[in-house]
Amino acid sequence: MNKTRVLIIDDSALVRSVLTEIINREPDLQVVGAAPDPLVAREMIRALTPDVLTLDIEMPRMDGLDFLERLMRLRPMPVVMVSTLTERGAEATLRALELGAVDFVTKPRLGVADGIEQMAREICDKIRIAARARMFRRAAAPPPAPGPAAKLSVQRLPRLSTEKLIAIGASTGGTEAIRAVLEHLPADAPAVLITQHMPPGFTRSFAARLNSLCRITVSEASDGERALPGHAYIAPGDRHLRLARSGSNYVLALDDGPPVNRHRPSVDVLFRSVAQHAGPNAIGVMLTGMGKDGALAMREMKEAGSYNIAQDEATSVVFGMPREAIAVGAVDEVLPLQRIGPRLVEKLASLGATHRV
Repeated sequence: MNKTRVLIIDDSALVRSVLTEIINREPDLQVVGAAPDPLVAREMIRALTPDVLTLDIEMPRMDGLDFLERLMRLRPMPVVMVSTLTERGAEATLRALELGAVDFVTKPRLGVADGIEQMAREICDKIRIAARARMFRRAAAPPPAPGPAAKLSVQRLPRLSTEKLIAIGASTGGTEAIRAVLEHLPADAPAVLITQHMPPGFTRSFAARLNSLCRITVSEASDGERALPGHAYIAPGDRHLRLARSGSNYVLALDDGPPVNRHRPSVDVLFRSVAQHAGPNAIGVMLTGMGKDGALAMREMKEAGSYNIAQDEATSVVFGMPREAIAVGAVDEVLPLQRIGPRLVEKLASLGATHRV
Protein backbone atom coordinates (compact mmCIF):
# COMPACT_ATOMS: atom_id res chain seq x y z
CA MET A 1 0.00 0.00 0.00
CA ASN A 2 1.31 3.43 -0.94
CA LYS A 3 1.24 5.64 2.12
CA THR A 4 0.32 9.31 2.04
CA ARG A 5 3.56 11.19 2.74
CA VAL A 6 3.15 14.06 5.21
CA LEU A 7 5.48 16.95 6.03
CA ILE A 8 4.79 18.77 9.31
CA ILE A 9 5.68 22.48 9.56
CA ASP A 10 5.41 23.91 13.07
CA ASP A 11 7.76 25.92 15.28
CA SER A 12 6.76 23.92 18.37
CA ALA A 13 8.89 20.81 18.92
CA LEU A 14 6.09 19.41 21.08
CA VAL A 15 3.49 19.82 18.34
CA ARG A 16 5.82 18.30 15.76
CA SER A 17 6.41 15.31 18.03
CA VAL A 18 2.74 14.72 18.88
CA LEU A 19 1.58 15.12 15.27
CA THR A 20 4.30 12.73 14.09
CA GLU A 21 3.22 10.09 16.61
CA ILE A 22 -0.48 10.44 15.75
CA ILE A 23 0.04 10.31 11.98
CA ASN A 24 2.55 7.45 12.02
CA ARG A 25 0.08 5.26 13.97
CA GLU A 26 -2.10 5.15 10.86
CA PRO A 27 -1.25 2.35 8.40
CA ASP A 28 -1.89 4.56 5.35
CA LEU A 29 -0.06 7.69 6.54
CA GLN A 30 3.65 8.44 7.04
CA VAL A 31 5.46 11.52 8.30
CA VAL A 32 8.48 11.97 6.06
CA GLY A 33 9.78 15.09 7.77
CA ALA A 34 9.12 17.82 10.32
CA ALA A 35 10.31 21.39 9.82
CA PRO A 36 10.52 24.15 12.47
CA ASP A 37 9.85 26.95 9.96
CA PRO A 38 8.95 27.52 6.30
CA LEU A 39 12.53 28.14 5.16
CA VAL A 40 13.60 24.69 6.33
CA ALA A 41 10.35 23.28 4.95
CA ARG A 42 11.07 24.68 1.50
CA GLU A 43 14.21 22.57 1.22
CA MET A 44 12.47 19.52 2.69
CA ILE A 45 9.66 19.76 0.13
CA ARG A 46 12.21 19.64 -2.68
CA ALA A 47 14.07 16.70 -1.11
CA LEU A 48 11.15 14.64 0.24
CA THR A 49 8.27 15.36 -2.21
CA PRO A 50 5.49 15.02 0.40
CA ASP A 51 1.87 14.51 -0.63
CA VAL A 52 0.37 16.75 2.10
CA LEU A 53 1.67 19.50 4.37
CA THR A 54 0.41 20.44 7.81
CA LEU A 55 1.20 24.11 8.36
CA ASP A 56 1.15 26.34 11.42
CA ILE A 57 0.22 29.98 10.87
CA GLU A 58 2.41 31.80 13.38
CA MET A 59 6.07 30.89 12.91
CA PRO A 60 9.49 32.58 12.99
CA ARG A 61 11.48 33.65 9.91
CA MET A 62 8.43 33.48 7.60
CA ASP A 63 4.75 33.73 8.42
CA GLY A 64 2.71 30.65 7.50
CA LEU A 65 0.37 32.72 5.30
CA ASP A 66 3.27 34.24 3.35
CA PHE A 67 4.70 30.78 2.80
CA LEU A 68 1.31 29.40 1.75
CA GLU A 69 0.78 32.21 -0.76
CA ARG A 70 4.14 31.53 -2.43
CA LEU A 71 3.63 27.78 -2.35
CA MET A 72 0.24 27.95 -4.06
CA ARG A 73 1.61 30.23 -6.75
CA LEU A 74 4.71 28.16 -7.50
CA ARG A 75 3.97 24.58 -6.46
CA PRO A 76 0.33 23.99 -5.48
CA MET A 77 -0.04 21.08 -3.09
CA PRO A 78 -2.55 20.00 -0.43
CA VAL A 79 -2.15 21.87 2.86
CA VAL A 80 -4.00 21.37 6.17
CA MET A 81 -3.62 24.42 8.41
CA VAL A 82 -3.03 23.96 12.13
CA SER A 83 -4.37 27.14 13.73
CA THR A 84 -5.02 28.51 17.19
CA LEU A 85 -8.65 29.04 18.13
CA THR A 86 -8.71 32.81 18.60
CA GLU A 87 -10.50 35.56 16.72
CA ARG A 88 -7.23 36.54 15.06
CA GLY A 89 -6.52 32.88 14.39
CA ALA A 90 -9.95 32.45 12.79
CA GLU A 91 -9.37 35.39 10.44
CA ALA A 92 -5.92 34.08 9.50
CA THR A 93 -7.36 30.61 8.89
CA LEU A 94 -10.04 31.99 6.57
CA ARG A 95 -7.29 33.86 4.71
CA ALA A 96 -5.38 30.57 4.40
CA LEU A 97 -8.44 28.87 2.87
CA GLU A 98 -8.73 31.81 0.46
CA LEU A 99 -5.10 31.28 -0.53
CA GLY A 100 -5.71 27.60 -1.28
CA ALA A 101 -5.37 25.54 1.90
CA VAL A 102 -7.69 22.54 1.72
CA ASP A 103 -8.81 22.49 5.36
CA PHE A 104 -7.77 23.28 8.92
CA VAL A 105 -7.69 21.90 12.43
CA THR A 106 -7.51 23.94 15.63
CA LYS A 107 -4.96 23.34 18.34
CA PRO A 108 -5.75 24.28 21.93
CA ARG A 109 -3.87 27.12 23.59
CA LEU A 110 -3.45 25.07 26.77
CA GLY A 111 -2.85 21.35 27.17
CA VAL A 112 -1.58 21.17 23.61
CA ALA A 113 -0.36 17.56 23.61
CA ASP A 114 -3.56 16.13 25.14
CA GLY A 115 -5.73 18.37 22.96
CA ILE A 116 -4.06 17.27 19.74
CA GLU A 117 -4.21 13.63 20.82
CA GLN A 118 -7.98 13.95 21.30
CA MET A 119 -8.24 15.28 17.75
CA ALA A 120 -6.20 12.45 16.23
CA ARG A 121 -9.05 11.02 14.15
CA GLU A 122 -10.05 14.44 12.80
CA ILE A 123 -6.45 15.35 11.92
CA CYS A 124 -5.81 12.08 10.08
CA ASP A 125 -9.15 12.18 8.26
CA LYS A 126 -8.43 15.71 7.03
CA ILE A 127 -4.97 14.67 5.82
CA ARG A 128 -6.57 11.81 3.86
CA ILE A 129 -9.15 14.15 2.33
CA ALA A 130 -6.46 16.70 1.48
CA ALA A 131 -4.41 14.03 -0.29
CA ARG A 132 -7.34 13.48 -2.68
CA ALA A 133 -8.24 17.15 -3.10
CA ARG A 134 -8.09 18.91 -6.44
CA MET A 135 -5.54 21.73 -6.36
CA PHE A 136 -5.83 24.96 -8.34
CA ARG A 137 -2.78 27.04 -9.22
CA ARG A 138 -2.96 30.60 -7.92
CA ALA A 139 -1.70 33.01 -10.59
CA ALA A 140 -1.01 35.74 -8.02
CA ALA A 141 -2.04 36.87 -4.61
CA PRO A 142 -5.70 37.89 -4.68
CA PRO A 143 -6.00 41.68 -4.61
CA PRO A 144 -7.81 43.32 -1.70
CA ALA A 145 -11.50 42.60 -2.12
CA PRO A 146 -13.50 45.55 -3.44
CA GLY A 147 -16.53 46.72 -1.54
CA PRO A 148 -19.91 45.74 -2.96
CA ALA A 149 -20.29 49.08 -4.76
CA ALA A 150 -17.08 48.54 -6.69
CA LYS A 151 -18.14 45.22 -8.17
CA LEU A 152 -19.77 44.57 -11.51
CA SER A 153 -23.37 45.58 -11.53
CA VAL A 154 -25.91 42.81 -11.10
CA GLN A 155 -29.43 42.94 -12.42
CA ARG A 156 -32.17 43.58 -9.95
CA LEU A 157 -34.64 40.77 -9.68
CA PRO A 158 -38.29 41.15 -10.56
CA ARG A 159 -40.52 41.36 -7.53
CA LEU A 160 -40.43 37.92 -5.91
CA SER A 161 -42.58 36.35 -3.28
CA THR A 162 -40.96 36.42 0.15
CA GLU A 163 -41.66 32.66 0.13
CA LYS A 164 -38.66 32.14 -2.17
CA LEU A 165 -35.57 30.73 -0.47
CA ILE A 166 -32.07 29.48 -1.32
CA ALA A 167 -30.42 26.70 0.74
CA ILE A 168 -26.69 25.93 0.39
CA GLY A 169 -24.67 23.02 1.76
CA ALA A 170 -20.87 22.68 1.65
CA SER A 171 -17.87 21.15 3.40
CA THR A 172 -14.20 20.88 2.36
CA GLY A 173 -13.41 23.75 0.00
CA GLY A 174 -16.76 25.33 0.75
CA THR A 175 -15.70 28.65 2.26
CA GLU A 176 -14.39 29.95 -1.05
CA ALA A 177 -17.15 28.25 -3.06
CA ILE A 178 -19.83 29.93 -0.93
CA ARG A 179 -18.16 33.29 -1.43
CA ALA A 180 -18.09 32.75 -5.19
CA VAL A 181 -21.84 32.06 -5.21
CA LEU A 182 -22.96 34.81 -2.83
CA GLU A 183 -20.94 37.53 -4.57
CA HIS A 184 -23.24 37.18 -7.59
CA LEU A 185 -26.48 37.68 -5.69
CA PRO A 186 -28.18 41.10 -5.83
CA ALA A 187 -29.26 42.95 -2.70
CA ASP A 188 -32.89 41.93 -3.26
CA ALA A 189 -32.16 38.20 -3.47
CA PRO A 190 -34.33 35.80 -1.43
CA ALA A 191 -33.13 34.70 2.00
CA VAL A 192 -30.17 32.29 1.85
CA LEU A 193 -29.61 29.59 4.51
CA ILE A 194 -26.14 28.04 4.60
CA THR A 195 -24.67 25.03 6.36
CA GLN A 196 -20.89 24.82 6.00
CA HIS A 197 -19.09 22.18 8.05
CA MET A 198 -17.03 24.35 10.38
CA PRO A 199 -16.14 24.19 14.09
CA PRO A 200 -17.27 26.71 16.71
CA GLY A 201 -15.33 29.96 16.76
CA PHE A 202 -14.97 30.34 13.00
CA THR A 203 -18.46 30.87 11.60
CA ARG A 204 -18.83 34.39 12.98
CA SER A 205 -15.56 35.50 11.35
CA PHE A 206 -16.61 33.70 8.16
CA ALA A 207 -19.94 35.53 8.10
CA ALA A 208 -18.27 38.89 8.77
CA ARG A 209 -15.83 38.32 5.92
CA LEU A 210 -18.63 37.43 3.49
CA ASN A 211 -20.67 40.40 4.67
CA SER A 212 -17.81 42.71 3.65
CA LEU A 213 -17.72 41.21 0.15
CA CYS A 214 -21.37 40.73 -0.79
CA ARG A 215 -24.34 42.93 -1.63
CA ILE A 216 -26.61 40.86 0.58
CA THR A 217 -26.20 41.04 4.36
CA VAL A 218 -24.42 37.96 5.72
CA SER A 219 -24.52 36.98 9.39
CA GLU A 220 -24.25 34.01 11.71
CA ALA A 221 -27.75 32.64 12.27
CA SER A 222 -29.54 33.34 15.55
CA ASP A 223 -32.25 31.14 16.99
CA GLY A 224 -35.75 32.50 16.41
CA GLU A 225 -34.87 35.35 14.03
CA ARG A 226 -36.86 35.91 10.85
CA ALA A 227 -35.30 34.82 7.55
CA LEU A 228 -35.48 37.99 5.47
CA PRO A 229 -34.88 38.66 1.76
CA GLY A 230 -31.50 40.23 1.08
CA HIS A 231 -29.90 38.29 3.94
CA ALA A 232 -27.78 35.14 4.16
CA TYR A 233 -27.58 33.15 7.41
CA ILE A 234 -24.71 30.79 8.26
CA ALA A 235 -25.20 27.90 10.69
CA PRO A 236 -23.04 28.48 13.79
CA GLY A 237 -20.29 25.93 14.37
CA ASP A 238 -21.59 23.02 16.47
CA ARG A 239 -25.33 23.89 16.08
CA HIS A 240 -27.83 22.58 13.55
CA LEU A 241 -29.69 25.19 11.49
CA ARG A 242 -33.30 24.49 10.50
CA LEU A 243 -35.94 26.43 8.64
CA ALA A 244 -39.19 26.85 10.56
CA ARG A 245 -42.35 28.93 10.31
CA SER A 246 -44.08 31.43 12.54
CA GLY A 247 -47.39 32.18 10.91
CA SER A 248 -46.62 33.30 7.36
CA ASN A 249 -42.97 34.08 8.14
CA TYR A 250 -39.86 31.96 7.77
CA VAL A 251 -37.81 31.81 10.97
CA LEU A 252 -34.50 30.21 11.88
CA ALA A 253 -34.21 27.48 14.49
CA LEU A 254 -30.93 26.34 16.05
CA ASP A 255 -30.45 23.23 18.17
CA ASP A 256 -27.78 21.13 19.84
CA GLY A 257 -29.14 17.80 18.63
CA PRO A 258 -26.77 14.88 17.99
CA PRO A 259 -24.48 15.02 14.94
CA VAL A 260 -26.03 13.79 11.68
CA ASN A 261 -23.65 12.04 9.25
CA ARG A 262 -20.97 12.85 11.87
CA HIS A 263 -21.64 16.57 11.46
CA ARG A 264 -23.17 19.35 13.52
CA PRO A 265 -24.20 21.52 11.77
CA SER A 266 -25.47 19.03 9.20
CA VAL A 267 -26.61 19.79 5.66
CA ASP A 268 -29.17 16.98 5.96
CA VAL A 269 -30.85 18.77 8.86
CA LEU A 270 -31.08 22.08 6.96
CA PHE A 271 -32.23 20.59 3.64
CA ARG A 272 -34.86 18.36 5.28
CA SER A 273 -36.40 21.36 7.03
CA VAL A 274 -36.36 23.32 3.76
CA ALA A 275 -38.17 20.47 2.01
CA GLN A 276 -40.80 20.53 4.73
CA HIS A 277 -41.37 24.28 5.00
CA ALA A 278 -40.39 25.77 1.61
CA GLY A 279 -40.86 22.93 -0.91
CA PRO A 280 -41.36 24.34 -4.44
CA ASN A 281 -40.32 27.82 -3.29
CA ALA A 282 -36.75 26.67 -2.60
CA ILE A 283 -33.62 26.38 -4.70
CA GLY A 284 -31.01 23.99 -3.30
CA VAL A 285 -27.27 24.22 -3.96
CA MET A 286 -24.75 21.50 -3.11
CA LEU A 287 -21.14 22.64 -3.19
CA THR A 288 -17.75 20.97 -2.77
CA GLY A 289 -17.27 18.67 0.22
CA MET A 290 -16.31 15.21 1.40
CA GLY A 291 -18.94 12.60 2.26
CA LYS A 292 -22.65 12.30 1.65
CA ASP A 293 -24.17 14.79 4.12
CA GLY A 294 -27.23 16.41 2.55
CA ALA A 295 -27.72 14.07 -0.41
CA LEU A 296 -30.86 12.27 0.76
CA ALA A 297 -32.41 15.42 2.21
CA MET A 298 -31.71 17.22 -1.08
CA ARG A 299 -33.72 14.49 -2.81
CA GLU A 300 -36.53 15.22 -0.35
CA MET A 301 -36.29 18.87 -1.44
CA LYS A 302 -36.60 17.83 -5.08
CA GLU A 303 -39.56 15.57 -4.31
CA ALA A 304 -41.17 18.54 -2.55
CA GLY A 305 -40.76 20.62 -5.73
CA SER A 306 -37.50 22.50 -5.25
CA TYR A 307 -34.98 23.12 -8.05
CA ASN A 308 -31.51 21.80 -7.17
CA ILE A 309 -28.03 22.63 -8.46
CA ALA A 310 -24.75 20.81 -7.76
CA GLN A 311 -21.19 21.97 -8.32
CA ASP A 312 -19.35 19.97 -10.99
CA GLU A 313 -16.33 17.76 -10.40
CA ALA A 314 -13.82 19.91 -12.31
CA THR A 315 -14.28 22.92 -9.99
CA SER A 316 -14.83 21.05 -6.71
CA VAL A 317 -11.93 20.76 -4.28
CA VAL A 318 -13.58 17.48 -3.19
CA PHE A 319 -16.45 16.08 -5.28
CA GLY A 320 -17.95 13.86 -2.57
CA MET A 321 -21.12 15.69 -1.54
CA PRO A 322 -22.14 16.84 -5.03
CA ARG A 323 -21.45 13.35 -6.42
CA GLU A 324 -23.66 11.71 -3.76
CA ALA A 325 -26.49 14.18 -4.41
CA ILE A 326 -26.30 13.50 -8.14
CA ALA A 327 -26.17 9.73 -7.56
CA VAL A 328 -29.42 9.66 -5.58
CA GLY A 329 -31.28 11.71 -8.19
CA ALA A 330 -31.48 14.91 -6.13
CA VAL A 331 -30.03 17.30 -8.72
CA ASP A 332 -31.63 19.13 -11.66
CA GLU A 333 -28.48 20.80 -12.96
CA VAL A 334 -24.71 20.33 -12.57
CA LEU A 335 -22.63 23.47 -13.11
CA PRO A 336 -19.06 24.74 -12.70
CA LEU A 337 -18.70 26.97 -9.66
CA GLN A 338 -18.40 30.19 -11.65
CA ARG A 339 -21.80 29.54 -13.25
CA ILE A 340 -23.80 28.78 -10.11
CA GLY A 341 -24.27 32.36 -8.88
CA PRO A 342 -25.31 33.71 -12.30
CA ARG A 343 -27.62 30.71 -12.77
CA LEU A 344 -29.34 31.42 -9.47
CA VAL A 345 -29.99 34.98 -10.64
CA GLU A 346 -31.32 33.71 -14.00
CA LYS A 347 -33.56 31.15 -12.30
CA LEU A 348 -34.95 33.67 -9.84
CA ALA A 349 -35.54 36.20 -12.62
CA SER A 350 -37.48 33.60 -14.62
CA LEU A 351 -39.59 32.76 -11.58
CA GLY A 352 -40.47 36.41 -11.20
CA ALA A 353 -41.11 36.88 -14.92
CA THR A 354 -43.51 33.95 -15.07
CA HIS A 355 -45.23 34.99 -11.81
CA ARG A 356 -44.51 31.62 -10.23
CA VAL A 357 -44.45 33.12 -6.77
